[in-house]
Amino acid sequence: MFGPELSKITMPIVFNEPLSFLQRISEYMEHTYLIQKACSQSDSIERMQTVAAFAVSAVASQWDRTGKPFNPLLGETYELTREDQGFRLISEQVSHHPPISAFHTESLAGDFVFHGSIYPKLKFWGKSVEAEPKGTITLELHKHKEAYTWTNPFCCVHNIILGKLWIEQYGTVEIVNHSTGEKCVLNFKPCGMFGKELHRVEGYIQDKSKKKCCVIYGKWTECMWSVDPQVYEAHRKLEKRGTTDTRKQKQDADEMPEVQETVAVIPGSTLLWRISSRPPHSAEMYNFTNFAMTLNELEPGMEGVLAPTDCRLRPDIRAMENGNIDEASIEKERLEEKQRASRKERAKDGEDWSTRWFQLGTNPYTGSQDWLYTGGYFDRKYTDCPDIY
Repeated sequence: MFGPELSKITMPIVFNEPLSFLQRISEYMEHTYLIQKACSQSDSIERMQTVAAFAVSAVASQWDRTGKPFNPLLGETYELTREDQGFRLISEQVSHHPPISAFHTESLAGDFVFHGSIYPKLKFWGKSVEAEPKGTITLELHKHKEAYTWTNPFCCVHNIILGKLWIEQYGTVEIVNHSTGEKCVLNFKPCGMFGKELHRVEGYIQDKSKKKCCVIYGKWTECMWSVDPQVYEAHRKLEKRGTTDTRKQKQDADEMPEVQETVAVIPGSTLLWRISSRPPHSAEMYNFTNFAMTLNELEPGMEGVLAPTDCRLRPDIRAMENGNIDEASIEKERLEEKQRASRKERAKDGEDWSTRWFQLGTNPYTGSQDWLYTGGYFDRKYTDCPDIY
């Protein structure tokens, strides 16, 4: 299966973690306080720094998460309301081939909207699986009449056949403020031959005249800092002058690199974000964060409120969470077969699938195709929801 797209291949359940990809997307919201901080900042460069920190924090939960989330069924939904963090989210699986997940988050106070559609393109490269998260993410800050857009970095899981599984993220993330013309360019660095660049992120913010206003640096697994560009350059020169010969053994591209020293903070830097520590038993729980552990919780009374298509009601994920792997595997197969039968039935009748909460439109800021929320989910009228479980 070398090199092809993996989305059409059914994977054994042992590769999974007990969450749907729709629930994994909601983990972007773990550090919502950063969006709220950006809303309160009066300076646009400071806001861009905070939005950049949020964009990095949104992918930080991937660290050591080597389990594959369940592919959502067509029509599957997930809602999450967090009054303590001031937001509510709705997501829907709007397409099966290619698999596209659309999400829409709004501030309960009306300060912001955060939305996008993700098409995770998976490729198998022998020892590793690479995920390219195609799709645009948009953050709108209403108070400042601003919109920011970006796409996430590539993600790669190494040693899927043999050895310790490990994850790296790499690629360039460009965050554009469509109101001011300011831009942030973040370079998620690939690990490299000696593991020196593992998890590192470096970049800069430029104003509309392309003048560098600040440098941003850190690790997506730890923290992000900002510093004046001149201070940064002076520090780099000093670093180069004082380098000693620390030769290391060249390593195989998929071999787990040694974790290097944590982020060396340049004097005069400002902390933008620091990762929350994980619960002590996280390693036995699929390396979940505290936030991730709450996502599949079915609280008393919730069943009467949720849409019948919500991930929390999905029997294979629930069985896996409860430790019933055989039952989870049987249920996963049953659900996939039910989905195939529905697709054949629609093809026979010449019917197209119609989405429930999102429709295909144009992103007003990028001009590209995007799935946009049509509204009405929280009115709780679920009459047209498909029977997918």
